[in-house]
Amino acid sequence: MSSYNAPTGSTEDSRPAAPLRPGAPEPPEDSPARVGTIVWGLIVAALAVLIIVAQLGIVALNGTYVVIGLMIGAGAALVIGGLLSARGRDKDASTRKS
Repeated sequence: MSSYNAPTGSTEDSRPAAPLRPGAPEPPEDSPARVGTIVWGLIVAALAVLIIVAQLGIVALNGTYVVIGLMIGAGAALVIGGLLSARGRDKDASTRKS
């Protein structure tokens, strides 16, 4: 015999689960996507489009120039996105850190 009691389906305790670490702040529910995530997603999408275009024979691409262009574009996007994100945080009255 087992001492395990299977759940019966009743919801006697409908409280939300406690956070894993007590005292840790809960993340905001409407947190925006991070700039790095968006930039890397755009890089992957751009590479996919370039591979498809190259395979169709529409344009002959030099791999070195493609990589250099993607890295310059990604670097610029990360810097600009970081600056815009910091500027947005400074407008919030509760986080006047920088």
